Parts: sequence; C-alpha cells; structure tokens
Amino acid sequence: MVDWLVVTTTLKLALLVTFALLLVGVPISWWLSVTKRPFRGAVEALCSLPMVLPPTVLGFYLLILLGPNGSVGQALNYVGIGQLPFSFSGIALACTIHSLPFVIQPLKNAFVAIGRQPMEVAATLRAAPLDTFFHVTLPLAWPGVFSAAIMGFCHTLGEFGVVLMIGGNIPGKTRVMSVEIYNYVEALEFGKAHILAGGLVTFSFASLLIMYWMNNRYRFS
Repeated sequence: MVDWLVVTTTLKLALLVTFALLLVGVPISWWLSVTKRPFRGAVEALCSLPMVLPPTVLGFYLLILLGPNGSVGQALNYVGIGQLPFSFSGIALACTIHSLPFVIQPLKNAFVAIGRQPMEVAATLRAAPLDTFFHVTLPLAWPGVFSAAIMGFCHTLGEFGVVLMIGGNIPGKTRVMSVEIYNYVEALEFGKAHILAGGLVTFSFASLLIMYWMNNRYRFS
C-alpha cells in the first residue's frame, strides 16, 4: 500500500509553498513589469536563476548557507529559530526559491499585458496606488495569478533534487512523493512507484488542462 503520510506531507508542502510564492512573487513581478531601473535586468536574472541551475547545485549552496556554519544558519540560531536543513520548514524554503521563476514569469507577463492605461484612468479618478493595485490591477491579472498558482503548486509536487539535498529522506517529516518514488524504484517495487508517479502525471496534466482552458476562455471572451 502507498504511504498516505507521504501524500499528505507533499500536499501540505505544495500548498504552503504556493502561498509563499504568490506572497513574494506578486510584488516582485509587478515591480519588474513597471520599473525602468538600470538594475532591473540583474534582479530578473537572479529570480530566473533557479530555473536553469541544477536542483542539486541550488540545494548544495542552500545547505551551506542554512547550515550551522553558514551565515544564515548562524543568524537563525542566534535568534532562536534553529536549523532549517533536514526539517519541513527547510524544504519549504528551498522549494519556494526553486519554484520562484515558474511563478514570476506568468505574473510578470500578465502585468505587462494590462498596460498602463487602466492605472492611469484610476489615477485620474484619484484612486490611491494601493487601491488601484488591489481593485484594478490584480482583478485584471487574475489569469496570470491563477496560472502562477498552478505552475508553482505542480512544480512543488514534483520537487526532488532540492528536497533531497535540504531535507534528506526523513519519514513523516521531509519524505515527499518524488523521494518516495525514488525509494520504491531502488527497492524494485515498481507497482507502488507506478501508483505515485501515475497520480502525479494525472494530476499535473489535469491541472495544466484546466489552466489553459480557463486562459483561452478568458482571452476569447
């Protein structure tokens, strides 16, 4: 039988990471879509870097940075938070960083597609910048926000390398579905591996199908 604790841990991780990605990704994407600062390219490259880096490379440097001898790890120990490597919080942080480009891109494209005219109209009506953002920009960009949430959630479900580097393979704590599939394959339990892998493929395909259908419906409505 499939270990359902692994499934619930994975879903919990994906939901938490998706929420964190939207919380961080929306303001960054908005800033990238409107700013003309000369260092915009550097910020965009930094945000996109996890997309081209091997997950093990990213995980390795995060492990060093967050470890007991790393600057961030020492600072976290100093304030009483403790060590993040080999913990659920650690893999949540690592997955958020690794999945950030998959959220930034659809959000930024959605904000760029809106253009400046709706914001300028709101400004002529004396709407405050925050009111304009939450009541004009975000509603117009909702297809991009929805796409970003789907991409972030599905990408987190399939995280393997960065999870294994930061979290290891601790049952009930950091063992997620991708790691469990690896365990089953190593043990030659291909039937159980098929169940988890097939579930991930089916769920991801259905999620992307819904995402593209809703985006196309919005585009041609």
